[in-house]
Amino acid sequence: MPPTGLEPARMNRKKGDKGFESPRPYKLTHQVVCINNINFQRKSVVGFVELTIFPTVANLNRIKLNSKQCRIYRVRINDLEAAFIYNDPTLEVCHNESKQRNLNYFSNAYAAAVSAVDPDAGNGELCIKVPSELWKHVDELKVLKIHINFSLDQPKGGLHFVVPSVEGSMAERGAHVFSCGYQNSTRFWFPCVDSYSELCTWKLEFTVDAAMVAVSNGDLVETVYTHDMRKKTFHYMLTIPTAASNIALAIGPFEILVDPYMHEVTHFCLPQLLPLLKHTTSYLHEVFEFYEEILTCRYPYSCFKTVFIDEAYVEVAAYASMSIFSTNLLHSAMIIDETPLTRRCLAQSLAQQFFGCFISRMSWSDEWVLKGISGYIYGLWMKKTFGVNEYRHWIKEELDKIVAYELKTGGVLLHPIFGGGKEKDNPASHLYFSIKHPHTLSWEYYTMFQCKAHLVMRLIENRISMEFMLQVFNKLLSLASTASSQKFQSHMWSQMLVSTFGFLKSISNVSGKDIQPLIKQWVDQSGVVKFYGSFAFNRKRNVLELEIKQDYTSPGTQKYVGPLKVTVQELDGSFNHTLQIEENSLKHDIPCHSKSRRNKKKKIPLMNGEEVDMDLSAMDADSPLLWIRIDPDMSVLRKVEFEQADFMWQYQLRYERDVVAQQESILALEKFPTPASRLALTDILEQEQCFYRVRMSACFCLAKIANSMVSTWTGPPAMKSLFTRMFCCKTCPNIVKTNNFMSFQSYFLQKTMPVAMALLRDVHNLCPKEVLTFILDLIKYNDNRKNKFSDNYYRAEMIDALANSVTPAVSVNNEVRTLDNLNPDVRLILEEITRFLNMEKLLPSYRHTITVSCLRAIRVLQKNGHVPSDPTLFKSYAEYGHFVDIRIAALEAVVDYTKVDRSYEELQWLLNMIQNDPVPYVRHKILHMLTKNPPFTKNMESPLCNEALVDQLWKLMNSGTSHDWRLRCGAVDLYFTLFGLSRPSCLPLPELGLVLNLKEKKAVLNPTIIPEVITGNQETAINPSSHAQLVGFQNPFSSSQDEEEIDMDTVHDSQAFISHHLNMLERPSTPGLSKYRPASSRALMPQHSPGGDGTPVTKPQWGMELARKGTGIHLGVFNLEGKEQSPLEMSMHPVATAPLSVFSKESTSSKHSDHHHHHHHEHKKKKKKHKHKHKHKHKHESKEKDKEPFTFSSPASGRSICSPSLSD
Repeated sequence: MPPTGLEPARMNRKKGDKGFESPRPYKLTHQVVCINNINFQRKSVVGFVELTIFPTVANLNRIKLNSKQCRIYRVRINDLEAAFIYNDPTLEVCHNESKQRNLNYFSNAYAAAVSAVDPDAGNGELCIKVPSELWKHVDELKVLKIHINFSLDQPKGGLHFVVPSVEGSMAERGAHVFSCGYQNSTRFWFPCVDSYSELCTWKLEFTVDAAMVAVSNGDLVETVYTHDMRKKTFHYMLTIPTAASNIALAIGPFEILVDPYMHEVTHFCLPQLLPLLKHTTSYLHEVFEFYEEILTCRYPYSCFKTVFIDEAYVEVAAYASMSIFSTNLLHSAMIIDETPLTRRCLAQSLAQQFFGCFISRMSWSDEWVLKGISGYIYGLWMKKTFGVNEYRHWIKEELDKIVAYELKTGGVLLHPIFGGGKEKDNPASHLYFSIKHPHTLSWEYYTMFQCKAHLVMRLIENRISMEFMLQVFNKLLSLASTASSQKFQSHMWSQMLVSTFGFLKSISNVSGKDIQPLIKQWVDQSGVVKFYGSFAFNRKRNVLELEIKQDYTSPGTQKYVGPLKVTVQELDGSFNHTLQIEENSLKHDIPCHSKSRRNKKKKIPLMNGEEVDMDLSAMDADSPLLWIRIDPDMSVLRKVEFEQADFMWQYQLRYERDVVAQQESILALEKFPTPASRLALTDILEQEQCFYRVRMSACFCLAKIANSMVSTWTGPPAMKSLFTRMFCCKTCPNIVKTNNFMSFQSYFLQKTMPVAMALLRDVHNLCPKEVLTFILDLIKYNDNRKNKFSDNYYRAEMIDALANSVTPAVSVNNEVRTLDNLNPDVRLILEEITRFLNMEKLLPSYRHTITVSCLRAIRVLQKNGHVPSDPTLFKSYAEYGHFVDIRIAALEAVVDYTKVDRSYEELQWLLNMIQNDPVPYVRHKILHMLTKNPPFTKNMESPLCNEALVDQLWKLMNSGTSHDWRLRCGAVDLYFTLFGLSRPSCLPLPELGLVLNLKEKKAVLNPTIIPEVITGNQETAINPSSHAQLVGFQNPFSSSQDEEEIDMDTVHDSQAFISHHLNMLERPSTPGLSKYRPASSRALMPQHSPGGDGTPVTKPQWGMELARKGTGIHLGVFNLEGKEQSPLEMSMHPVATAPLSVFSKESTSSKHSDHHHHHHHEHKKKKKKHKHKHKHKHKHESKEKDKEPFTFSSPASGRSICSPSLSD
């Protein structure tokens, strides 16, 4: 039941208590979404939405909502027709078809375009005008109901249709559709306020074919069949206030499973997968119990639904009361490797139900709190489920990832604050994208952002204790849960939003501790700490002299001041010391407890209280130190490089019980290839109680050490006798026992050892013959008949082992390799791979792991010159229709081929796939792989780097990816990797090197050739939501840089101005031409880019820069003195008379941004009209409130319908 009109109008006032001020002049309280027609054949959707809003200001006369790619037919407010403007500046970021190709310029323009429609700044793509009849009603702050009819045709983002091209009805074919997207992407499939901070209650209705099931948020109230029983409508109610961004939908012929342990939980999967679904979800109730127990709070929603779908956008997507998973996570009881991964996905999605869906965020800069808390409680679940070793190993992995990323890119900032001081305007100037909006972030940056947020929560826990931490979470949840039950007091709902300030306040209230220094260090600034440590033992004073240096000048580093824990293992036990790292203190004296070694034999106490016998013959007779560890608890985000003797690393590996310490010592021992290191590693491999991941790492370290000691190595190849003893028959050592994977630890070791052994090399740098024979025997005698588990991952690893054994071919006088003159060993390998590939066709393995390994192995053979290098096989496996893992493996090989063979043809094939492949995930992965393994980089000369490629990639990120934020940011990543920030070097210099600057009355360098150094400023300093007017004739898409830098805006405007005067005589005068052309005729015109039409252009090119392109750049109207009048919608009429005012009643809350995107052409002084025809009509606003003819057009359709003219 939506709130009534009796709701108090002062709802905004009370929000002060949490500091939440809505950026909108109204409060949304309820929304209805009704989709009454879904056509799988045409991939189209028809429906309407109805929003119930309460104005919070008396003079509300326009309402901004978010909507992308929807075709809007009609808008009514309280049953009166309302005029509206649809305008989406992100469809095409840079409109001028100039030769402007530098990334700095693009990033500024993109950030400005996203701001222009950012709901958190009160903006939106859809601007609805309140009919004048309702103004009195609005002044009394009475309720408004906005009813919008819309449709979607072949959406490219937001909703993904999967329609297999086989025989049968849609349900029999398993056709389904689901919502997806990155961050707040709900606007892609229905009009809404697409912000995480605007909560309301929901009524959701979906009419589908009788054989289909619609799954959405909230409780299923009823399912109603139509009279002919051919369709049914699902009615869902979500009574807990929720942000539109957390609303989702999945429709398909799903099989339904009610959880046997928790009846309020329902699972959905595609036909024939029910047995897998039962097994996969059988564990979920335990995750529920765990979270409810630690948070001492019930799961917030009345139900929970899991839906497993094909062609998923991400593996896990959490929405209010439901999660959408990839169907590839489903597995049977026979699969070992996938089980922990799938359980982790389920646990992750459930953690986000509490923090992310139920509790939402106030603004983008508070995102780290939600990601941090959900990551933290998921970590606690991991610790309980998989044990402390797995948990600590995971923390170390995450820490290594974030450290490597920050040192490479220059830092991840968790809490970006904008506005205020000059340096704060651009908190991340080292990046090539803006961090003001989630939609401008590189996907990798966002992944690392989540990883860092969770690690910082762990640092807070170290500071205030876990008990207090969980009390804080409980307090946030109980406040939110009280607020959510206030049906008629929507001003209370802001308690369901978390902010950085509110979270820190809760921490200080609950724990009484001040964690401000910690927040300042890790949240308000980016960077990690880099320590270098070494030591000396002073025998006279019995003191350990520890020296710790920091590097805080490299990119991505910061200076650390504060406590640092050091653990010293001595003969008499393990001792912890806390050092205070000061500004410039390097040396620290630590007193030792033990005297140097006494002769009497006694056991040595370890950290965990255990006492062990050690062989102390290796250690230094004068020193009681066994090993030293810096920051063993990982309580600083840091990288440590510590120097200690090889025997200390060996003791640490053998006797330290912490898995992280063991991993560190394995890494260090690679540098000490000695018999003692070999022995320490072999001992670890034989120790069954040692953590399996440590033993797996030891395999690879042992292979490296053996290769370094190749001339002195004695005995059989490393690990061979060990493997034989553990896994082979006693009577016949070259035959492996029948598989029995009941012990998972030995299973993981059994499949890792051969892969590491294959890396062994003899004196001639070839894989020893007996190792290859050994691996081939393992494959030959592999017998899985009596095993209750599948061996598909094991067999895949055997193929990886074969690939690892391949070494570069030695060609004799340039003979061409053919199958006849293959090296006999390689022939054996190739035969095995071929046999495996053929077997896979008949009996496919789970997730096709074997095909994936075979494809990788074939690429290894090609790269090593054994078989001709040819991408044809990979291209056939990369086609749509193959399983996604196979496609990714094949594409990886094509990407590698493109780089090694510098093939322009394959690069074009890949780029074509990025634009046209049906699966969003695959398109994203190709961009990601090209970025990670680029065909060339910005500092290389390459035949592939040419003007056509620059144009192609520019077009891709400028207008070709507007339907998917993740894809667009991926295209930006690739562009940066290939060309850097400044203008690509392969482009010819623009014709005009100097540009006249009319404002400053001086000539400046053309911005298209500004070198990278100058254009370092990344962010747009202009905040579109706050500035009322721009100075001079600044263009809101550019960056207002510091005085000494070149003022880009002025340059563009002066360029346009000069160009206009140079081009005036060349343009035919065509006054009354409509800026719009029907789609059919547009199809016949030469299309230069998806964004607009390409009329042949006369030179000079730069001249046309601002005059061209559909959905033009907002310039405002400037006169010759350089003053800008208010930006306005230019008239549709041929006569351009006096400048026209903007919406009249909007003087107070005027926000610039909605015009960002309409064509505001140059001034009326330019009497001649351009011959350009544009996609959007211009709007005309007269000063009177009445007689306002509006047009609206939709980018999805290209059709433009005139809404009725409204008169008093």
